[in-house]
Amino acid sequence: MNAMIESSMLERSTASAPPLLDIRDLRIEYRGRGESVVAVPGVSLQVGAGESYGLVGESGCGKTTTAMAIMGYLGGTGRITNGSIRFEGQELVGATAEQLRAIRGRRVAMVYQEPMSALNPVKTIGAQLAEVPRRHLGASRAEARELSATMLENVKLPDPLAMLKRYPHQLSGGQQQRIVIAMALLARPALLLLDEPTTGLDVTVEAAILDLIADLRKQYGTSLLYISHNLGLIASACDRVGIMYSGEMIEEASTAALFSQPRHPYTQGLLDCIPAIGSAKGMRALAPIPGHLPLPQERPKGCWFGPRCAHFDQSTCAGDSIPLLPVGDDRHQVRCARWQEIVAPPAAVAAGPTAPPGRATALAIANVSKQYPLAGSRRVVQANEQVSFEVGKGEIMGLVGESGCGKSSLARMVAGLEEATSGSIRFEDDELAHAPANKRAKDMLKSIQMVFQNPDSTLNPSHSVAWPIRRALRKFGGFASKAAIDKRLNELLDLVRLPPEVAQRRPAQLSGGQKQRIAIARAFATNPSLIVADEPVSALDVSVQAAVVTLLLDIQKEQHTTLLFISHDLALVRHVADRIVVMYLGRVMEKGLAEEIFTPPYHPYTEALLSAVHSPDASARQQERIRLTGETPSPIDVPPGCRFASRCHRKLGDICDTVAPPVRQASATHQIACHISLENLRAMRPVFEKALPEAHTS
Repeated sequence: MNAMIESSMLERSTASAPPLLDIRDLRIEYRGRGESVVAVPGVSLQVGAGESYGLVGESGCGKTTTAMAIMGYLGGTGRITNGSIRFEGQELVGATAEQLRAIRGRRVAMVYQEPMSALNPVKTIGAQLAEVPRRHLGASRAEARELSATMLENVKLPDPLAMLKRYPHQLSGGQQQRIVIAMALLARPALLLLDEPTTGLDVTVEAAILDLIADLRKQYGTSLLYISHNLGLIASACDRVGIMYSGEMIEEASTAALFSQPRHPYTQGLLDCIPAIGSAKGMRALAPIPGHLPLPQERPKGCWFGPRCAHFDQSTCAGDSIPLLPVGDDRHQVRCARWQEIVAPPAAVAAGPTAPPGRATALAIANVSKQYPLAGSRRVVQANEQVSFEVGKGEIMGLVGESGCGKSSLARMVAGLEEATSGSIRFEDDELAHAPANKRAKDMLKSIQMVFQNPDSTLNPSHSVAWPIRRALRKFGGFASKAAIDKRLNELLDLVRLPPEVAQRRPAQLSGGQKQRIAIARAFATNPSLIVADEPVSALDVSVQAAVVTLLLDIQKEQHTTLLFISHDLALVRHVADRIVVMYLGRVMEKGLAEEIFTPPYHPYTEALLSAVHSPDASARQQERIRLTGETPSPIDVPPGCRFASRCHRKLGDICDTVAPPVRQASATHQIACHISLENLRAMRPVFEKALPEAHTS
């Protein structure tokens, strides 16, 4: 019955034109010794010619597995046990290796999340790019080189001929991703699969890559299948969206319909996990989705989202499996038995805007510079130069900027993992600039703790996850007896919302969100006065990110801890921070209260960062996007004038290249380092303007 309903809907939706990609009732299993895991029980989707389709869901929902099935890359244990994958009318399920080789790369190509997984570290970029036209287009060596150089121009990489001679390790992350995109597009495929193509990249690099893909799609008529948990990216790049949950499609609609009127409680929950770029701190609370994805062998009867759903009804939702049901005439489908009864709840409202804490200073950074000498040379890499700002007690300071701007090196100096070359770092009347961790007093080590971007860097895979927490309690907490340590350990696990039994598990047995909670518990074990959080949630799903951020804010507020929060997610920084420092190439471009940073006047670099944000927030309307051009100067040979001048869209002239910009005092709390007058900076148009509220209700 359910299959018949879904099949009839698919036929109705494609009556006008045959789809380029047609997946129906796809079932994927992984078989081991004596057992079989059904990763994808049955998913159906279609991508039309020239269409951009977004596939969204939490980690483990089957998005990447579905893409790998299209490519025929399921490994030795993966099997397609039912269903169909038709591409350009040709059936791929059961196709021979030779048939798949004729399609892969030539007609269907893939861009992976980690570009180095697709690049050979011992081959030049030119050699790797040339393989594509030589193999798939029959090009000669000279023709392949010319095609490769032209494609590098298309993906906006400077000096293509020189780039062809480089090796992957000589490129930045954004450049590596552009190379992978160029490689995928060289044979001009009809379908491009993009698996988290911008995860971990700066907002400016992400925006440039999305613009690039959109331009190339228009130029070559390529269809796109985006796989991502970044809903802002999906909202701006896709025509239609499919939401996956535990291996099945639970909602599908046009992008406009899905983001304005999501029907499934899971989709509504995902949207409520995203910080709103248009809301100030304290105006809107994130609403994490409770629970977690069920394991394949633990899927419940009826609605698989039921155990996590606030609208679950035993009599309606726990019986037979639930089909995809039509919603209106916009190819909108939802797998929910109660969708007509459910009204999406309004966004969770926090207590209201919060004034920054009192200005009793906890951390004072004055004229800090950090240089790294180049081996075998008298030259140095300038990581930080004359950085100055203060953080009040109990305050959250957001530190933002592109990769290489000096955020993490500054954080490492505060935490004692690096020494400053010059300048002062004072914390509670102690000077730390030239005091690495191994020279700091025990009380100081206890007072300053760090949460890293990758929790695996603080967890030993051969020990239980409780081991580093126990060690911190023994070394810094003054707990001597096993009973006292165990009691405090359980209190910390409860603080980060983890059950006591997690303590005995190894890191490999925990999810990314659970490991990050352990890292937070480890940081708070010593009752620190200052936490340095370096990109603590950038690699997590939006639902896990919302839970971890909410938890971190709750603990910080309860314990009155000062927090230095580093992130390239500006919407998240606005949700978290009281004050913000914007850095570029080692210098402070702008600093002020959070609300001052998000409204004019602001530095042209801040304006560009805000313009690059892809947000599905309906409360804020974004103006025309600013596309940065030019190259970032080398930190080895920094220009004498404004560091941002080579890319600035508001550059005044030679003065920007040759003279260091003055620091303009926009208010008592707001400073901007720029040659442009305050009068002209105030006249700038806001990047985001308030829009009429569009509540996603039925």
